[in-house]
Amino acid sequence: MTGEQRASEPPGAGAVPQAGGLPFHASMLAAARAASQAAALLAALLGGLSLAGWILDVDGLKRILPGAGTSMKANTAVAVVALGLSVFLVARRPLGTGAAGRTAPGRGAPGPPSGGTTGSSRATLITARAAASLTLLIGGLTGLEYLTGAGFGIDELLFEDDTAGVATGKPGLMSPNTAAGLVLGGSASLLASTPRARAWTSQVPGLALLALGMLRLYGALYAVPELERFGAYTGMALHTAIALVLLGTALFLARPDEGPAGLLMNSGTTGALGRRLFATVLVVPPLLGWAVLAGEDGGLFGARLGTALLVAGHVAVFMTVVLASAVVGRRVEEAHARAEWQVRQNELLQAFMDHTPAEVFIKDLEGRFLAVNTTFEADTGLTREQVLGLRDADVLPPDLARQARAADLAMLARGAPMQREELMRLPDGERDVLSSLFPLYDTDGKPYAVCGVITDISERVAAQREVQRARRRFLSLLESAPDATLILDGDGTIVMANAQVERVFGLVPDDLAGHDVGRLVPPGRRRRHSALLSAYLRLPDPRPTVVDRDLYGRRPDGSEFPVEVSVSRLQAEQQTLVVLSVRDITERRLAEAARAERAEQHRHIAYTLQHSLMGEPPRLPYLPSAHRYLASVQDPGVGGDWFDVIPLGGRRTGVIIGDVMGRGLEAASVMGQLRAAAHALARTGASPGALMTALDTFVGDLPDQLVTCVYLVMDQDADKVTLCSAGHLPVIALPPDGAAHQLRSPVGVPLGVNDATSGWVPFEEATQPLPPGSTLVLYTDGLVEKPGTDIEVQIGVLTRTLERALKGAPADPELLDRAADLLITTLLPDPDAHDDDVTLLMISVPGPEAEEGTRG
Repeated sequence: MTGEQRASEPPGAGAVPQAGGLPFHASMLAAARAASQAAALLAALLGGLSLAGWILDVDGLKRILPGAGTSMKANTAVAVVALGLSVFLVARRPLGTGAAGRTAPGRGAPGPPSGGTTGSSRATLITARAAASLTLLIGGLTGLEYLTGAGFGIDELLFEDDTAGVATGKPGLMSPNTAAGLVLGGSASLLASTPRARAWTSQVPGLALLALGMLRLYGALYAVPELERFGAYTGMALHTAIALVLLGTALFLARPDEGPAGLLMNSGTTGALGRRLFATVLVVPPLLGWAVLAGEDGGLFGARLGTALLVAGHVAVFMTVVLASAVVGRRVEEAHARAEWQVRQNELLQAFMDHTPAEVFIKDLEGRFLAVNTTFEADTGLTREQVLGLRDADVLPPDLARQARAADLAMLARGAPMQREELMRLPDGERDVLSSLFPLYDTDGKPYAVCGVITDISERVAAQREVQRARRRFLSLLESAPDATLILDGDGTIVMANAQVERVFGLVPDDLAGHDVGRLVPPGRRRRHSALLSAYLRLPDPRPTVVDRDLYGRRPDGSEFPVEVSVSRLQAEQQTLVVLSVRDITERRLAEAARAERAEQHRHIAYTLQHSLMGEPPRLPYLPSAHRYLASVQDPGVGGDWFDVIPLGGRRTGVIIGDVMGRGLEAASVMGQLRAAAHALARTGASPGALMTALDTFVGDLPDQLVTCVYLVMDQDADKVTLCSAGHLPVIALPPDGAAHQLRSPVGVPLGVNDATSGWVPFEEATQPLPPGSTLVLYTDGLVEKPGTDIEVQIGVLTRTLERALKGAPADPELLDRAADLLITTLLPDPDAHDDDVTLLMISVPGPEAEEGTRG
């Protein structure tokens, strides 16, 4: 909206838009109204002077103009004075109060408040109408006298007329054309003072009144008495004609913003063209006619040549007018094209504004809204038609209106765009907005409007506040951390540190920002620390990790101390940060060293005790064997596993293996007691079932003890084995000519389960063949139990591995040792990580050849 928009000046630079759509200059309207008032007063003055002549009986005042043959009648003088006063009062009314000119408050020139008029304007209207009615009454009654031939006694009602022309036969009677002019003028003034009347209803009679006066003046100018009077009636006085011309002009210009006068007074090209043509029509033809008549009277040419010259003059004048009009028309077309272009631009601008999510408005310098978008309508709840032309105070709440007007004035005083964030209180609640104000300039570089863009940034401000709250919470959390916390960027540079850093490293947090984290590491260890950090950052999805092995910190005095570091990665916007929580573990390392020393002492004591209790089973030359015992890596490193090989005389041998539930010295102590009891019972020749029953009674006397055990008696003379199991894992047998398999035997309850109240479950024994060359494997659950695997599957692995290692091999102690190692490594790939005792016993029954070799 720049200078392209205007016909002469942009809105806000004096132009007053009206409801009819024509642009007006306030100065032009004011000049037209002033001319109307002056003409009305001058006409009233002429009537007043004539009226004074009648009152004072001064014939010169009655005629006013020297040489005037006819005087202004008394009734005419009164009517002219009344009509002049009426038109003057009508011309003083505010613009925009007619039927065609009524506009919304704030549009165009200020008008009276909606719904009525003030007391003073009402009195003015009453006076104007009364004076117009008086004029209409005088002219109308006179006209009726001419039409009917009757006399109503009004002609000499005020004064006796001794100057009446003989031809009239009625003293004091005004001319008929004067009466017609008064009727036209009175009617026009009444209509002009009626708010609902159209402007043309008063302006057209005003032009007719002007024409009547001009006709009398033309008669005087051209010495044509026929234009002074009609028939044998009194003629119109010359100053009466002048008064009628003035009154017609005043009536036409009384409402210059409406009707035909509005067409001439608007500030556009049509108004300029109309004013020129109107002036040409009023001035040029009379002058041409006077010039032709003057030439004829002077004998310069005859009537026929005069007529030709008059026609030629009119042709030349109107040709000039036509050419000038064409030029103006061209300008009108160009202006129309520019206006259409500007309308299109305004439509595009309005469409852009309507599709803008922010509130957009344009106001003139007085604060009246010129344009708003749909967002503004939605936020205020008012339509565009309800807003345009109104001020802030008419649209917004009082406080917000004052705030908006103050912002506009501040921006205009500054002369530059302004932008600020503010809290706006609207009827539907508070909003955080970003308001942008900037001036719109005309072609002369002067501001003529204010444009504002108000963007709702409540969500953004809320997000910023949440970020600030989160940052405060983060800082509070960072400072409340018990460990020294460092935040690094991807290059290992310290970005932030908490207050605990000073306690751990002896450095102020602010002194660390911007330094490499290697500053806190002993020089000899920096390469390793840097490699660990780089390796962590290269991980595709690094998890929080705690590292406490071989990590050390360094204080400013050069002292080193062991640390535990918790490292994690933090993704902040486009930057990857690393969070290090560093804890001084000097005391922990000292405590761990002392605890490790004590544990080693306890382990040594327990291990010595366990081996002393378990003893070393005898190696029988007729019964090759191999065994393995692996203590748990858990403290104290001892448990309740045991086994024993017991010679029973002849070629009979007892073999027992058991596992006391639990760990530590208590389990080892129970194991020692059971081993001794079992050995003694076996030497008495007790059968496997009887031995189990006796051991169960023994364990039952011990509080909260549970033992699994299997005992078998091998009879090499009978090539058989008898066994009894108390909840223990099955014995694996590998015959010389068959596949490895589990020895079938009833499995009883573990020792310590039977009691007198719940009933007694007997221990059953079974006898299976044991061909020479067979190998038996006894073991505890530590060998085959593994988290996440089925124990039956592990026993299957044990069986297949045994068969693969010893199938078809002779009963040789070295082969048994190698097979034992194979079983351990197969079932325990990481023996250093097992968490239970492991016991493995392998016994081979030699064949006849091996026995003869042994005897030899």
